[in-house]
Amino acid sequence: MPNNPATIGPYRCGRGQPLLVIAGPCVIESEDLVLTIARRLAEIAKELSIPLIFKASFDKANRTSIESFRGPGLERGLEILARAAEASSLPVTTDLHEPSQAAPVAEVCSLLQIPAFLARQTDLLVAAAKTGRPVNVKKGQFMAPDDMRHVVGKLEAAGCQDILLCERGSFFGYGRLVNDLKAIPQMQALGPPVVFDATHSVQEPGGLGSATGGNRAMVEPLARAATAIGADALFFETHPDPDHARSDGPNMIPLDEFSPMLSRLIAVRQTVEKFS
Repeated sequence: MPNNPATIGPYRCGRGQPLLVIAGPCVIESEDLVLTIARRLAEIAKELSIPLIFKASFDKANRTSIESFRGPGLERGLEILARAAEASSLPVTTDLHEPSQAAPVAEVCSLLQIPAFLARQTDLLVAAAKTGRPVNVKKGQFMAPDDMRHVVGKLEAAGCQDILLCERGSFFGYGRLVNDLKAIPQMQALGPPVVFDATHSVQEPGGLGSATGGNRAMVEPLARAATAIGADALFFETHPDPDHARSDGPNMIPLDEFSPMLSRLIAVRQTVEKFS
């Protein structure tokens, strides 16, 4: 069985542990922006006494349009993530898309993230596992919660014991995702801690024609529900000016609203813990 709690850098996530938060901008737009967000998130983590991992993508390889901004690429992106880790003293994570990216990402990141569309890619999972880093795999929008047992099996077979599974919504018709929150305890039953991705869960794929839309007003209600049902960690994308962000703006929480929202979610978690 995978470790539960799982160890991620200085943190432990899972049974009996504090609620872990993974947060940051969707994509690396610039070094200055990343450092600004990382430093502010470090302040919030200290103010609220929560474990927090900084996340940003060096490449958004699954954008809707060929014209969409993708990020600075692997080499420059990892340089910026390393500087963010140094400036904020936070562990960092990013997503990878190809097996060859696993080793260089692991040199910088305390946690490797596998995107939902790639959750079944055996070579990618094996490469991530062999780095020795913990791995967070987002459940594919096309997969049932129990299907993730095969993901866990692949990672364990390749030597990874610190595994996180992430719920981020399922396809429903056209241009809409829905959350079946039963997925959280069902994936927890497979062994690993489970993350709830609140911002990607409100995506509306292709909702803006050549870009993905979303409804950020639903992020906190869904995060409250996931916290109440027992999620071990929450994932958010946040930005100082989401309406002008270069990726996933409609889903992201304004940075100046992030701390008050987390305070409310921590209160939900504290209430739930009284019943566990």
